[in-house]
Amino acid sequence: MIKLAQEEIERIGKSVEKAEKNTSGEIALAMIPQSDSYAIFELMTAVVCGFVCFVAMLFWIQGIENWLSSLFWGSGVESRAYPLVMFYGFGSFLIISIAYALANIPLIDRLIVPRRYREEKVKQRAHREFLDSGVYDTRDRTGILIFISQLERRVELIADKGIAEKIPQDEWDHIVDIIIKGICNRKLADSLCKAVEMCGNLLETHFPIKADDTNELSNRINILER
Repeated sequence: MIKLAQEEIERIGKSVEKAEKNTSGEIALAMIPQSDSYAIFELMTAVVCGFVCFVAMLFWIQGIENWLSSLFWGSGVESRAYPLVMFYGFGSFLIISIAYALANIPLIDRLIVPRRYREEKVKQRAHREFLDSGVYDTRDRTGILIFISQLERRVELIADKGIAEKIPQDEWDHIVDIIIKGICNRKLADSLCKAVEMCGNLLETHFPIKADDTNELSNRINILER
């Protein structure tokens, strides 16, 4: 996961302040490690791996039973059955535990969680932040939210109604592409500053600053936990 240094956070905040100097629009930024826990997919993957390994071990049941018999003394069916049952039970549980731990790795998560599901979760979390941060409630409905979800490698740019009516979606898509490119090149702070500057230029053209303008939203990027 990409982490922003304090100096980068401050630099992004200053770029937002500068971009808003000549416009009545408001720019908000937020970043989150992942937009959902995806626990159901991780658990399902772990259980499937445990089941597959259990079935695979059945093909070597005789060899496993002979090996266990050499480790544990005793005679009779019960003395051979108990270690075998314990081995299969513990082995399956161990495989499930390991698979579940591996499924929590971001790269694995992106493989096991369907793309459309991830995209939908990012959109839902971005719209929730749009409401929670008050971007929807600016005086002239001229708020913008740039939302970055790292695990999913998704960037959502949500423009409020007042902006969406005047600025086409293509303009925002171009800005999103710049941010994504910056993330891929490990230059998130630089790409965000550039994106904020471009947002400011667009807003200045359509929503010039008013005499009684006030700063309605925080200029600081909101680092979310979940």
